Order: sequence, then structure tokens, then C-alpha cells
Amino acid sequence: MSAGFVLEKSKIRQSFSAACASYDAVAELQRTVGRDLLGRIETDRLAGTVLDIGCGTGFLTAELLSWPGAKLMLALDLALPMLQITRGKLADAGNVWYLCADAEALPVADHAVDHVFSNLALQWCEDLELVFNDIRRILKPGCQLIFSTFGPRTLRELKSAWAEVDDYSHVNEFYSQEQHGCFLERAGFHRIRTESQLHRPTYDSVQDLMKELKHIGAHNVTAGRNRRITTKTQMQGMIAAYEAFRNGGRIPASFEVIMITARA
Repeated sequence: MSAGFVLEKSKIRQSFSAACASYDAVAELQRTVGRDLLGRIETDRLAGTVLDIGCGTGFLTAELLSWPGAKLMLALDLALPMLQITRGKLADAGNVWYLCADAEALPVADHAVDHVFSNLALQWCEDLELVFNDIRRILKPGCQLIFSTFGPRTLRELKSAWAEVDDYSHVNEFYSQEQHGCFLERAGFHRIRTESQLHRPTYDSVQDLMKELKHIGAHNVTAGRNRRITTKTQMQGMIAAYEAFRNGGRIPASFEVIMITARA
């Protein structure tokens, strides 16, 4: 496993805790992908206990609660401030349990859950095979896992620009569509369907992109990152290299989104 796939969980928790107040204002991509994820639900089968892994500020949790079959929602997030925002939004809902926990160590009993959803959260897990084994453990036989995650083409422009400056890992690495399928198969899932989509929002400047990434908590949390403070010269070098991607007066940023459904 490369250093790009070795993640510091304390840094992830810290980043998303710090971003809780600004997250909703800039998380348009997360909401777009979440709506797409909801469109893949087999509504006649949505019933019983539903787990939302990486609930963040509660967008997907609230939508799932609106489905009449959901009897009990489990909202789980690693960052307590995110979970507290979700709890505040859903204060009137009496059928929600809030779990501040790690997706790589689910505090849920065997075969206790009817559906597991996760929107752009599992990319922050290092050992996906362990995660999928644990999700299968808590799912009832034949029940469904539906999730979205980022793929390896995500932020490829930013990665390329930083590569012109130094050899450190400045952008998180992400598993491919094929790797996700293999991990799920090894965990015992079947009827696995995967789809990759490329989203390319544009920005006025590289600084605007960097500000958005900060506000949604998407910091570089890899073990191979530069531990020293980025100098002004390094940042200017990266920005200059990124300008080669400018098109029509705008800066693009690629986000590969992988959508996956599977049955336990």
C-alpha cells in the first residue's frame, strides 16, 4: 500500500470538525451526488433500520427519513460537530439514533440493519475490505448497500500542478471502480453494480478551489504529505502550473464519482 492510501484518522476527524460551520454553504457537489444516490433506491424495499455512514450535516439522513418505510435511522459520523449539526436539524424526528464512530469499526450488532447508505464518505477509510466485511456483518441477508465515493481521477489537475513543485503527496489517493468491486466480492457481496461519473466544476481561480476544499474539510490526510508549512514560493509554483488547465477563463477541477450498489 502506497503512502497515498495510508490515512491519519485523527487528521480526518479534525478537518471535518473544523469544517462543520462552512460545509453546507459549499457542498453543492455532495448534494448533487446525494440526490443521484437517492434515485437508485428501490423504494418498495426501503423499510426497517437504515444506517447512513458519514452523515455529515445530515442531507442524506433527512432525505431518507422522508421515506415512509424507514422505521429507524442510524446517523453515523466520525466528527462529533458534524453529528451535532445533524441532530439539530432533525430535532423533531424521534426515530433517529446518533453514533459518533469510525466507519472502520461500526458499533452495530450483527444482522441489525436493513439498508446501508453512504454519500462521499468511504474514501476516508483506509482498509475498504475491512469496512465492507463489517458492513456485510451488520446487514441482514439479502439487504442492500448503496454508496458513492471518489475515484482516482479526482483532483487530477491539482495533483499534476503540485507534481511540478515537489515529490510530496499533496492530494489524497482514491481506489478505482475495479478495486471497489474486488473488495466487495471478497467481502461476500453479490449483485454488485458500479458506475463512474466525472464531474468538472469550474472556478475563477485556483485559490477559490482551494478555499472550497478547505470549507468542506477535504484536506490532504495522507501519511506521505509534506509536514512542513507550504511556502509562498511553493504555492505560487503550484498555481502557475495549474494555470495550464485554464479554459474559457475558468479553472476546472475533476471529481470522479463512483456509484455502487451491492447486496449482502
